Amino acid sequence: MAAQPANTVQALREELGQRLQAARQTPRAMPAECYTSSDYLALERDQLFRTQWICIGHAGEIAKPGDYYTTELVDEQLVVVRDKAGQVKVLSNVCRHRGNVVARGAGHAARFTCGYHGWTYGIDGHLLAAPLMQESAGFQKSQCHLHEFRCELWQEYIFVNLDGAASSLREALEPIAPVIKNYHPAEQNFLFGAEEVWNTNWKCVVENFMEGYHLSPLHPTTLHPITPTALCEKLPNGAAFTGYRSNFNPTCPERGPYHPDLSEKERRSDVFYSVFPSFVVGFCPHFTLYMCTRPLTPDTVAIRWGVTGNASDPTSKVVTDYVQLCKDFCAEDRRELEQLQKGLKSRYYQPGPLAPDNFEGTVHDIIDYMARHLGLSSNTAALK
Repeated sequence: MAAQPANTVQALREELGQRLQAARQTPRAMPAECYTSSDYLALERDQLFRTQWICIGHAGEIAKPGDYYTTELVDEQLVVVRDKAGQVKVLSNVCRHRGNVVARGAGHAARFTCGYHGWTYGIDGHLLAAPLMQESAGFQKSQCHLHEFRCELWQEYIFVNLDGAASSLREALEPIAPVIKNYHPAEQNFLFGAEEVWNTNWKCVVENFMEGYHLSPLHPTTLHPITPTALCEKLPNGAAFTGYRSNFNPTCPERGPYHPDLSEKERRSDVFYSVFPSFVVGFCPHFTLYMCTRPLTPDTVAIRWGVTGNASDPTSKVVTDYVQLCKDFCAEDRRELEQLQKGLKSRYYQPGPLAPDNFEGTVHDIIDYMARHLGLSSNTAALK
């Protein structure tokens, strides 16, 4: 007999609340509707993506003052720019006149000009010119600057907090510092960047990046020879992150060029972290791979991903070979996750048990995070 049709958001939140209280010895996957429901996604957009620290790119994408790129986060149009003082800013890409965007694409600019009525802003967001507005009643030039969102850089990754009320990101991620210190990620060069849309839920991408259980079955020729599932090792998690170490097959040679500070263990393993809710990054001996995910619909996710490393020439063979490897295993992930999204819509699917901690303990940490922020306790639910 088929399972009942989609749960209500209230029921999903109550179940998440129960998961938070459940023993770690019996972890299970989240209900399918957490990945397929438009109403549940609306909750995530409002209570996660507007309130938490969300990574939207790497500072290496805007290396010089005046460099910028545009992006979107839960319907907020953003322009990410390095100002004249060299500081990274995240500004609203919405004109203060009648709401048109003021910047498009990416590039280098001395100012941003709305193509609709010509209002012009400096790269710091202040209004420079508004044609024929000097005699308009109520117009005050000083009050018409672009909104600036709260922004923090962590290891040169750009995080934005839309509501401006989140606690310090740096403090929340401080426990990670000793683990990644020898990789010196903030000193690495930006080497490659791309944007894609995959036909799957954003959490499927995050969970996939963060568990080693699939490495050998899904990536038999790309990743299994380097980092087989059996050698994965969960790392301590925190309220804002989870992580695991993917140890190298003993027959796999070391991968360089790497920083001389790396220990022998660090030269022979990759370290993966998720900064909740939607950023994932892999610190490898020679390169760092990252993905910034943003939900579009329950079935689609925007991914801004890139590679940094100790190498300096993006066209060198060592770089292009690694980027191609990333493209290859990402294509394998994408094919499987797009099929997964179809399977999650089955009325016959029931959430299954998770693998042991070294293989899917990170997924359990992700579920715990969702439960802490979106789950309802039985007492809270009774008041609804």
